[in-house]
Amino acid sequence: MTTKPKARKFRIRRSGPDAMAPRPHNTAAAPDKPAQDAPREVPRPGPAAAPQPEPARSGQVASARETAVDARIDAIRREGLTGRQLRMARRVAQKHGLAPTSDFDAVRLLREAGIDPFQRSTMLELVVPEGEHGTGEGGVQPMNGLQMATAKVPADRVQLPQTMPAGETLPSTEIAPAERRASEIRNIQRDIARRRRRKLALLLTRLSFFVLLPTVICGWYFYTIATPMYATKSEFLVMQADSQGGSGLGGLLSGTQFATNQDSIATQSYLQSRDAMQRLNTDMAFKAHFSQQFIDPVQRLSDGASDEAAYKLFKKNVKIGYDPTEGVIRMEVVAADPAVSADFSHHLIDYAEERVDQLSREKREDQMKDARQSLETAKLERREAQAALVALQESTILDPEGEIASIRSLIGTLEAQLVEKKLELNGQLTNTRPNRARVDSLRTEITLIQDELAQQNSRLTDATEGENSLAQKASEIQMAQADLATADLFLQSALQNMKQTELEANRQVRYLTTSVEPVAPDAPTYPRKFENTILAFLIFSGIYLMVSLTASILREQVSS
Repeated sequence: MTTKPKARKFRIRRSGPDAMAPRPHNTAAAPDKPAQDAPREVPRPGPAAAPQPEPARSGQVASARETAVDARIDAIRREGLTGRQLRMARRVAQKHGLAPTSDFDAVRLLREAGIDPFQRSTMLELVVPEGEHGTGEGGVQPMNGLQMATAKVPADRVQLPQTMPAGETLPSTEIAPAERRASEIRNIQRDIARRRRRKLALLLTRLSFFVLLPTVICGWYFYTIATPMYATKSEFLVMQADSQGGSGLGGLLSGTQFATNQDSIATQSYLQSRDAMQRLNTDMAFKAHFSQQFIDPVQRLSDGASDEAAYKLFKKNVKIGYDPTEGVIRMEVVAADPAVSADFSHHLIDYAEERVDQLSREKREDQMKDARQSLETAKLERREAQAALVALQESTILDPEGEIASIRSLIGTLEAQLVEKKLELNGQLTNTRPNRARVDSLRTEITLIQDELAQQNSRLTDATEGENSLAQKASEIQMAQADLATADLFLQSALQNMKQTELEANRQVRYLTTSVEPVAPDAPTYPRKFENTILAFLIFSGIYLMVSLTASILREQVSS
């Protein structure tokens, strides 16, 4: 606290017994104090009437004692006492009957009286034993301000606080409850902050060891060790031949990707199979290419590797995807050399085309096989029916039905002639004198006609009865003719089915069309260094997070 320049003071000299008593000085000695700090008038013991002060003389300066008081007040001001201590000192001075002009003057007066202005037990020291200041028997007498100011303090008694050198002022040992509570809160906050820093340091250590270090190792591998790989991309689709007919759902879906969905899936499965890998290894030495020494150990195939290890590497480096909405098969082949990658793609496309042709060929041959077998069966049955009819016709009359009809016609004719002859004979016999020769002739004709009629009836009976009758042979010939007609119908149906099967087989033809030809790349495609490093970081972070959450849950369950 800086000391302000002081104005020169002029005091009135006093004479008599009041000259040695402490008296207030001008309030200009403490200009930084507000007006409410002005001392209150406190009645002090003294003579009944004090002499009137002499008027101040012009040009008179302050005495040495007043200058010393100002110096002590300045020293107290430089101690850096708090406002609370100054107010406490003023209250204690007022309780002891002192009349300080300011808070600093109150501290000065109390120290001169040997009273600690900042000790709570100061008020108890106002009562002193009788041996020191007493007039009664064994009692105590309170001391006024003058007595306290002039009383002598024992040499072995220490009055606090003592005047400390500048810059070594000690704070009061008394702490208010609010300050104590604030101090405890600050200690708790410092402890919480210390624990947080320790936990944060442990967390950073764990993250560095379990996340950052593996990520740095992965990034170092991708950027410095990993062998560049070249990827060749191609696209192809399985299509169906244009159909000229068809109806229903088959005709509705013909020509779309849904008609070849199964064939596309079968082609994709074949290209990812061991059979395709073995064919590629036989034609292009797949194992030997990935066993070269310049490939890094992670991607290199060991010498003499098994087909299982080669198949795992094949599935990793040959990626095939099928889009059912567009019907396109996308293939990506990765190799250590761009030309080899393009050759692998061409060979795999050729394998897929052969597989598609084989699938459609088997389907067409199965359909045509059934149609051909039905046609051959119908031809054989017709041939057998025709042979049976010819055999029957060769073993009997050409037309048994016509023969029987002619016999019946002949019998009818004979019966008509017989009736006519009988009528004529009866007409001759009705005469009184018939012509004998005519009657005999008619009788002879009637006999002959009856014999012929009997013979024809016998012939007709033999033709319609018995095992070898004409009726039986006619029925056999009719059955043979019916069998021949049925065989003709079957043969016609088989021929028609054959034609339809051929048309359907032509519609079932599948062929593979390459929409994007494989082209060798001129720059390495893999590894994707930055993306793979970020992916490794995310993977390790996720693993650490899952393990941490699991450990926290288990620890909480065990502790509960």
